[in-house]
Amino acid sequence: MSSALLQLNRLRRPRLLLRAARLGVPQYCRARTLKRLLPDKRHAPGEQILRALLILEQDLDHARRARDAQYESARHVEVLIALLSEAGRLAAVPAIPFPGMAVPPPPQTAVGIGKTTW
Repeated sequence: MSSALLQLNRLRRPRLLLRAARLGVPQYCRARTLKRLLPDKRHAPGEQILRALLILEQDLDHARRARDAQYESARHVEVLIALLSEAGRLAAVPAIPFPGMAVPPPPQTAVGIGKTTW
C-alpha cells in the first residue's frame, strides 16, 4: 500500500463530512473535478494527485478546526469525494512487481475436477 493511501487511512473527520463525501463518490467526474481542484496536476500520476488532494484537504481541515470565516464546507466535501475516488482508483490498480519481489503463482486447475484451486 502506498504512503498516501496509508495517510488517508489515518484521517479522522466528522461523520457528516464523510457521509456526504461517500454519497458523492458515484457522481465523481474526474476530469471536471481535478481541473477545478488541481489545474496544474490533473494529468499527474495517481499517487501525486492523491498527495496533492491530501494537502488540500488538510488545509481545509485546519480552517474548519480554526473556525475560519473563509472555510467552505462544500469545497471540503468536494475534496473528500475526490480523495475517496482517487484512492479507490489507485487501490484498484494492481501493483507491478519489482525484480526480486515474490509473485504469487497463477491458479492451477485440479486434475480431473475442473475447479480452480488457490
